[in-house]
Amino acid sequence: MSTLFDTVTFAHGPSLKSRFMLAPLTNSQSAADGTLSDEEYRWLTMRAEGGFALTMTCASHVQAVGQGFPGQLGCFDDAHIPGLARLAEGIKQHDSLAVVQLHHAGRRSPKELIGTDPVSSSADEKMGARAMTTAEVEQLIEDFISAAIRVQKAGFQGVELHGAHDYLICQFLNEELNKRRDKFGGTLENRARVLFNIVAGIRDCCGEDFHIAVRLSPERFGMKTSDIVQVYKRLVKEGNVDMIDMSLWDCFKLGADEDFADQRLIDIFANLERGDVKLAVAGKLYTAEDMQKCIDAGADIVAVGRAAVTNHDFPLQTRNNPKFVMRELPVPRATLREEGLSDTFIGYMGNWPGFAEAE
Repeated sequence: MSTLFDTVTFAHGPSLKSRFMLAPLTNSQSAADGTLSDEEYRWLTMRAEGGFALTMTCASHVQAVGQGFPGQLGCFDDAHIPGLARLAEGIKQHDSLAVVQLHHAGRRSPKELIGTDPVSSSADEKMGARAMTTAEVEQLIEDFISAAIRVQKAGFQGVELHGAHDYLICQFLNEELNKRRDKFGGTLENRARVLFNIVAGIRDCCGEDFHIAVRLSPERFGMKTSDIVQVYKRLVKEGNVDMIDMSLWDCFKLGADEDFADQRLIDIFANLERGDVKLAVAGKLYTAEDMQKCIDAGADIVAVGRAAVTNHDFPLQTRNNPKFVMRELPVPRATLREEGLSDTFIGYMGNWPGFAEAE
């Protein structure tokens, strides 16, 4: 029987000491220029120390115009390397795989934050976004690859491409939004070209010992589950990625798309052939028992979000208590500070109703 504390091996890069992964979590703690802050360092290294076998950063933008939120950790400039190197070392010293999530917010980049109109796969009048030119898309691919090279130079052992949640890669996959007539629009193959070109470029440039993951949404955000199943299968077939991180919102809910309405989201993807590629799942995992249920259902890794915010040592606690549960909500702000959250991060968590105690 598989357990949460089994070792996980990958086709590329180091193995994991357990199945616990820190999910990439927005927190707005970094400096305005994207450089690492002491607060961000403390937050992430505490999770590595708390037993997470894979510690992933928040979404880190690969272009200045791809910033999605204030205080975002950047990886688009060599000026970010010293801070990234400090962070990578701090994570790895706790025997945790150090991974940066590479990101571009696309049409979700606030104009007041980036100082210009946001860009997307196609124009979106409501969001104030313009369509990228073909040359700009080609540059985007190169900038994702350059960011991966940059974070590898800083000492990180891998990257995850954020292809979910209506960010830019997702905006290319989105058939409802993407109305392009060049090689990046139309068929699913064309709409997925950005993603697959980035993956292939990173593998070519970063080598065989570098971990590559992709995060996907199976529904919502204009995603069709059937399309994401095909993307998943192709990622497995091409053999360049080590992990597919499915953001399910609720691991055990039934599919929203009519063709999958009788299947739990986790089962749709866990039952697909995946060879050496590992499946990570995220979505309302608040108890050790539910996390074990994901492993029993066939997932390889659990991506822990809110429970990692409330309990920096959730994996260590679970080793001692297989029925461990995250802290009861709302969490006192003093407790969140003890758990390594800055006041800025606590304020951000206040956007989630009932999470943090009111001041």
